[in-house]
Amino acid sequence: MAAKTVEGVTRRLSCAVITVSDRVAASQAEDRSGPALIRMLVVENWEVVNDGNPHVVPDEVDAIQALVKRLVDEEKVDLVLTTGGTGFSPRDVTPEAITGLVDRLAPGLSIAMVTTSLEKTPMAALSRPVCGIRGKSVIVTLPGSTKGSTENLDALLMVLPHAVDLARGDTRAADDTHKKINDAAAAEDTKHRHHHHHHHHQHPHRQSHHGCARTTSSHQHASHSKDGDDVAVPVAHRARTSPYPMVSFDDALATVLMHAKQLSSVKRTLVDSLGYVLANDVCAAEDVPSFRASIVDGYAVTGTDGPGVYPVISNTTAGSTHSPASTPLAAGQIARITTGAPLPPGATGVIMVEDTTLIQASPDGLTENFVQLHGTNTPLLAPGTNVREIGSDVAKGTKVLPRGARLSPAELALLASVGAATNEIDVVAKPKVVVLSTGNEIADPAEKNLQPGHTRDSNKYFLLNALREERFPATIMNTAKDSAPELAGSIRAALDSADVLITTGGVSMGEMDLLKPVLEKALGATIHFGRVNIKPGKPTTFATLTHTDAETNTTTTKLVFALPGNPASVAVTFTLFVLPALRKMAGDPTVLAPTLKVEFLSSVLVQLADRIPLDPERPEFHRAHVTLAPILATTTTTSLSSSNNTNRFVATSTGSQRSSRVLSLCASNALLKVPAGQGLLERGAYVDAFLVRGLL
Repeated sequence: MAAKTVEGVTRRLSCAVITVSDRVAASQAEDRSGPALIRMLVVENWEVVNDGNPHVVPDEVDAIQALVKRLVDEEKVDLVLTTGGTGFSPRDVTPEAITGLVDRLAPGLSIAMVTTSLEKTPMAALSRPVCGIRGKSVIVTLPGSTKGSTENLDALLMVLPHAVDLARGDTRAADDTHKKINDAAAAEDTKHRHHHHHHHHQHPHRQSHHGCARTTSSHQHASHSKDGDDVAVPVAHRARTSPYPMVSFDDALATVLMHAKQLSSVKRTLVDSLGYVLANDVCAAEDVPSFRASIVDGYAVTGTDGPGVYPVISNTTAGSTHSPASTPLAAGQIARITTGAPLPPGATGVIMVEDTTLIQASPDGLTENFVQLHGTNTPLLAPGTNVREIGSDVAKGTKVLPRGARLSPAELALLASVGAATNEIDVVAKPKVVVLSTGNEIADPAEKNLQPGHTRDSNKYFLLNALREERFPATIMNTAKDSAPELAGSIRAALDSADVLITTGGVSMGEMDLLKPVLEKALGATIHFGRVNIKPGKPTTFATLTHTDAETNTTTTKLVFALPGNPASVAVTFTLFVLPALRKMAGDPTVLAPTLKVEFLSSVLVQLADRIPLDPERPEFHRAHVTLAPILATTTTTSLSSSNNTNRFVATSTGSQRSSRVLSLCASNALLKVPAGQGLLERGAYVDAFLVRGLL
């Protein structure tokens, strides 16, 4: 890794890239070599000056020298790379310009580049590379072609940090780096000899000084190493197959859940706790009710009275602060009472107002003087009739909700009723999520004039609202272009505030699919899987990385879900992998979507209403609409016709399952787990189904 540690402080080594070209300087041609070199440097953790962009100068000695002097003498850049102007053309003057600047030549670096290039083409003999040291900086000249410059830099990447250490006179760092290189080379040599003995078809590898495997050539690099996914490798030489092993859905989900750790508890008010999970048991702080309360509107009576006409001595209403309920009720008296009001002392029950008749009222009609109670028994009511006794709903100290309970409106109402709202409650914190779309072709959905070749970004709308629906705090970032430096910068910025990052796009095998190498090499992430044996969503990637907060200096592990770019793939993989992880982090014991299983045929059948084609290689999560409907009459259900339950869960496909087809999501409320195979699943067949929304 291009970094050095001095007195406990790690500093990334700095580098500048100079593109030497008359045509690029005049804006008559596109610079391809400079950006390609920068992508290689970024994944090796070099700090590229000029905001991560190449400098551009024409093929002129004075212009080249002036820029190099400024970078080396004033800005103290550790490494300067030039690309272009090293051939035989009269305008190719880069070697002469650099020769006139360096204090000491470094022919070994030049030989390494030429030797490597000659393995690929005899035309490399026509290159005139010059390498040297000026002050404490290393200067290297590379060819102008993208292929030639990246291959030459690849030949030097392992030793350049060591060269910088030596040029700067940092002997301690140089010794450490030298030891790492030798140890890695020895280990790789042993590995190579072992492989050569057993697997003659495999190519030897060598280790870079920071432990990342590198092959001895770009062709080998692309074919036999995870580095084949490296953005530094020229497109023509990149891997044709993914270096990441295919994992099953079950293994991928288990891996995700293993790394999704429950967050710590936080205190929140009931008003702000909807959707959270309790971190501790909650017990009732008081009896509910805390007084003997009437269940109905009527009259409080004593246990010895029977039917007859009685004087009404008081009127008790719920919530009255000066209620006559404190006046004792004697035999032969009744008291008007409303639902929820406290019973007066001496009362044993409440007769409903419907079972009474008004005999006499005051002249103004505001007071009942005498009321007749109907009935045939004496006493009229059994003790406790229509009365909520103290603590009869919930006794003080009773555990009303256990740790792990998810707080829906009903649970929150219960907590409010037992006095929990008088203090904040302990809940498991919810993970903060950031959504990042990637891709040069991605356009904002509000764009009025969509450019040719661009696609409106529906993924961020799906993810943001799906997260909000589950009440996870979520934000979206500006779309990141397909540039290694920009992707690395956006991911770093996202992880400053996020526990979980969800990206879309850039994880397949295309020229601009850079997320995996950026995560692994530029950011030091651990990729736990890069391919899953499902359809859609095969290139789904899950990674973790250690992130240190610059302000608090605390270190935490962040989760990164790099999802494919197609909308249907995003929806399916979010449901299958991201949502379970978020739920587990939030303490939710139910991390998976409800599943209607085939093996429970006696009670629940998930039956296909359509014929579904099978994928010969991968199990498919087919978007469908599941509803309760009469069982379909087919030969496959004959043996089940004796069941008393003739209604079954029936699944109707939402049509074309192309991963870019957003329309297939709209009517779906389930993902059918369709096995891999040949031919079709016929109408009436049974499959497992993951419910992603309620039955409609």
